[in-house]
Amino acid sequence: MAALAATISKRRAAAEGLGSNQKAVKYLGQDFETLRQQCLDSGVLFKDPEFPACPSALGYKDLGPHSPQTQGIVWKRPTELCPSPQFIVGGATRTDVCQGALGDCWLLAAIASLTLNEELLYRVVPRDQNFQENYAGIFHFQFWQYGEWVEVVVDDRLPTRAGELLFLHSGEGREFWSALLEKAYAKLNGSYEALAGGSTVEGFEDFTGGISEFYDLKKPPASLYQIVRKALRAGSLLACSIDVSSAAEAEAITSQKLVKSHAYSITGAEEVDFRGHREKLIRLRNPWGQVEWTGAWSDNAPEWNYIDPRQKEGLDKKAEDGEFWFNSQARSWEAVHYFPGRLGVSFPGGLTTYWTNPQFKIHLDEVDDHQEEGIAEACCTVLLGLMQKNRRRQKRMGQGLLSIGYAVYQLESPTDAHLGRDFFLGRQPSARSSTYVNLREVSARLRLPPGAYVVVPSTFEPFRDGDFCLRVFSEKKAEALCVSSPSPHPSEVAQEDGPLQSLFEKLDSELGANELKMALNEVFSKRSDIKFNGFDINTCREMISLMDSNGTGTLGLVEFKTLWWKIEKYLEIYRETDAKHLGTIDAHEMRAALQKAGFTLNNQVQQTIVTRYACSKLGIDFDGFLACMIRLETLFKIFSLLDKDQNGIVRLSLAETCILPAKESPLYPAWSWKARLVMWGQSPDCE
Repeated sequence: MAALAATISKRRAAAEGLGSNQKAVKYLGQDFETLRQQCLDSGVLFKDPEFPACPSALGYKDLGPHSPQTQGIVWKRPTELCPSPQFIVGGATRTDVCQGALGDCWLLAAIASLTLNEELLYRVVPRDQNFQENYAGIFHFQFWQYGEWVEVVVDDRLPTRAGELLFLHSGEGREFWSALLEKAYAKLNGSYEALAGGSTVEGFEDFTGGISEFYDLKKPPASLYQIVRKALRAGSLLACSIDVSSAAEAEAITSQKLVKSHAYSITGAEEVDFRGHREKLIRLRNPWGQVEWTGAWSDNAPEWNYIDPRQKEGLDKKAEDGEFWFNSQARSWEAVHYFPGRLGVSFPGGLTTYWTNPQFKIHLDEVDDHQEEGIAEACCTVLLGLMQKNRRRQKRMGQGLLSIGYAVYQLESPTDAHLGRDFFLGRQPSARSSTYVNLREVSARLRLPPGAYVVVPSTFEPFRDGDFCLRVFSEKKAEALCVSSPSPHPSEVAQEDGPLQSLFEKLDSELGANELKMALNEVFSKRSDIKFNGFDINTCREMISLMDSNGTGTLGLVEFKTLWWKIEKYLEIYRETDAKHLGTIDAHEMRAALQKAGFTLNNQVQQTIVTRYACSKLGIDFDGFLACMIRLETLFKIFSLLDKDQNGIVRLSLAETCILPAKESPLYPAWSWKARLVMWGQSPDCE
């Protein structure tokens, strides 16, 4: 069922051209022009129902509703903060970006760099908005998200304390484009707190759709300075930071006023004549808007007295504004390349175990025009980026970034078949990501001889599932093909521990509903810590419907492993909720269990669930609980796939309805979810 819905969704998106910068997806179905006109017609300033001015928008832990850090916060519009607010004053500049009481320096460094490229800036920050003409308290911004551009709408109510903006603000005082941009990005990621901590390249990528590169200055390339200058001239965005050896050093300020583990924007690179030789300088900016380097080449350093005054005039030295010239001590540099008109191929998928992971074939036929000196064999340059999706939004549920990586293997002859375990045994990859790391994206610039290759992404830990996209950028024409995950025979599977191993031994190649029911019932009937009466055949069918990625109506081994991981996750939640250790949970405990599973449902849906799954004594056993979780996952997954405009409404043609199940769900009539799937309720203190 989910596979069919995904097919319909992809066809529609391809036909309508959604996701380009010119036709961005309306995030949560909110259309800026329509909403603004409604507000102008009614004479009422916009209040965003999807990101209300209430504690939940601030955060969930350190910025949660009862945190001391959120006491005294008042949401105010710019018109309440100054007599004549402006969206942009004299053009957006890097000095408009000053950090507040939020640990998102990585994002602010990216925003500051964005102001150096006007074309990119106004792609993210549309010009058609201000506080004068057609002002309605609503603003919009565009961000790249995993292969498509999305338009995010926000109202202009901003968190303040004692009449001052709490988070990002402009040094000018009456300019608000940067604060509103931060709010839109917070909405996209679930809350302001979700923005705490990160890598500058994450912001770079979401502002450009480009691909990132990382340089460790412990082993810098000889031509690094030339790479930086060339990248800046090409409009690439760059940042740097000083590594730390422990968390205790984070944000520590050195004796010469450099901040450790702090993201700095790279805003310029120039060479000057200094005492008979050429000195290579880098211009950096601290997003705090203050605390500048005080060593060599700082604003008032003596080195400036020894260069030609004409050169000095063009190097833009100012007082304490957070920006300074510098020449040596950064420890890591990050860059994102923006390629106008260049195509990056993105593949969606899910990370599971190694050789059963999705595989991606690339064919490199045309060598680079310019080959590196000293290398006899002509090569093809390709940038590979493996990016995990939506992990920042999942921070409130305790799910952080996975440690991910990829390996590239050369093929003796081209093949479109999925490679089995034997191919990888004893075979070294031609290239790989440097290490498994818990970053949103790992990427590398590879130089490979012409030929056919297979790229295998994976997590460091087995059985850790996550959505991802693999991006391929090449200097010359290259072909890329996604090969779907296989359903290998159990003999190809590494030995596992516990009940999963015994289930593997019972599998042939594909698992239908009856086989799934028999296998799961055999395992769970042996447990004494939960009340279990056996999974219903319909529950097993819905498990298959949720996990069946290719529409076969059965589960292959990879799909079954992912399902098993889900079952274990829900079992852990069930046991935690069963505080009395009775083997069941009470109906009133179901709300807490659902919240732990990531579902915040309104009272009407809660009552429906209790009616459907609780026994006469208002107890819910594990098979009923799991059936409910699987059904909710399925409903949300299908609805989100079909609700491409994210407006809470699904419309199906007669032909599309015919290929989807027509029976009614025990929770909702089939496809009548317009009102009933509005489950993410607002807090009582939301405006």
